[in-house]
Amino acid sequence: MGAPRILLVEDDDSVRLGVEQALELADLPVRGFAAAEPTLDALQRDGADVLITDVRLPGMDGLALLKAAVAVDAALPVILMTGHGDIAMAVGAMRDGAYDFIEKPFASDRLVSTVNRALEKRQLVAEVGALRQALVQQDGLDAALLGRSAGMMAVKKLIRQVADTGADVLILGETGSGKEMVAHALHQFSKRAAKPFVAINCGAIPDSMVESELFGHEAGAFTGAAKTRIGKLEFADGGTVFLDEIESMPMAAQVKLLRVLQDRRVERLGSNRSIALNIRFVAATKEDLGALSKQGRFREDLYFRLNVVPLSIPPLRQRREDIPMLLDHFLLTASDRLGTPPPLVPAADRQALLAHTWPGNVRELRNVADRMALGLPALLGAGAEAVGLAAQVEAFERQLIMAALTDQKGDVPAAAEALAVPKKTLYDKLKRFGIEIEAFR
Repeated sequence: MGAPRILLVEDDDSVRLGVEQALELADLPVRGFAAAEPTLDALQRDGADVLITDVRLPGMDGLALLKAAVAVDAALPVILMTGHGDIAMAVGAMRDGAYDFIEKPFASDRLVSTVNRALEKRQLVAEVGALRQALVQQDGLDAALLGRSAGMMAVKKLIRQVADTGADVLILGETGSGKEMVAHALHQFSKRAAKPFVAINCGAIPDSMVESELFGHEAGAFTGAAKTRIGKLEFADGGTVFLDEIESMPMAAQVKLLRVLQDRRVERLGSNRSIALNIRFVAATKEDLGALSKQGRFREDLYFRLNVVPLSIPPLRQRREDIPMLLDHFLLTASDRLGTPPPLVPAADRQALLAHTWPGNVRELRNVADRMALGLPALLGAGAEAVGLAAQVEAFERQLIMAALTDQKGDVPAAAEALAVPKKTLYDKLKRFGIEIEAFR
């Protein structure tokens, strides 16, 4: 935000001059008026970031000006200056949209502090509005997987390359990093999108039920199998099967899964008839399957068969520049779901979110947004202050560069001019941060 636009309404010349001087000394430029009517004209014509008005004015009073100003700009912070007898009236006015009130006589530092807080709120509203607009403008894969960090751009580039190939994919990522979202994207942007997407959490199925769940069974195949059941793999014919936590699949089931991967055929338990399948497998793990296979805890041949296209999702702590957009998206969706107004997140709280190490990754951030939407504290866990100043500055610098590239549609010289840095400096930073220019064109 550039120089703040502050409007002041006070009919007492000496009081108005004193307020103007106090704000100017605090580097807060202000335009003073003796009446509400010309102030409203200026607001409608030029806009404002903060309006300060006395309650008692000749002609239109401060409360009427408040209502008119909020009608022009619903997000405009309006500060009321009140006499002692007007406090109850001012409290009621805050319910009608006033930002705050300050009782006369007041100290200059009290006024400056109130105005600065109002300006911070105004800036936060503008930032949230800009992020909302950025979310609205997302489409296709960018809407399905939010994030413009180098790591996420690499993930989306690989998805575009392999989505339509039918090749099996192994997604690697920490808990909560968004592995199922990536699997959905691989399905959604493939020719299989109209067919089923079947997600199977291998760690949530009892060992004794894994084979029946995956491959199905015939009536009488085992005790309790009263009727024929189609397995999840057969149900997914033509579509995509997502095997989450593949590392937890029992060894016996791994043998049969390997055969399905090789032959693309399945046999129900208790049947001698094999059924041809046209399915794509996407597996996901938070473990090193190569290391597990060497330890004898995962079949090596299955690992090699699944690992046709490895796709690694970077943890959130390695793509902090994506946090503001993700946070705003989660706040908006949580507010819609919970029926609450989207909260404004103060700059200090946003900085704390950028500094957090996010052991629970995107899932943890979504939970934090849910709490904020309910008006509850974020409750960041361990590691909230583990990130050094250099890492925080780098994340903020990436944000600014990507915002400028977005505004300039990938025009690097124009972005350099907007950021007031030499072109060579910007090109060096693009290379260091791994930012691909083509993603913004």
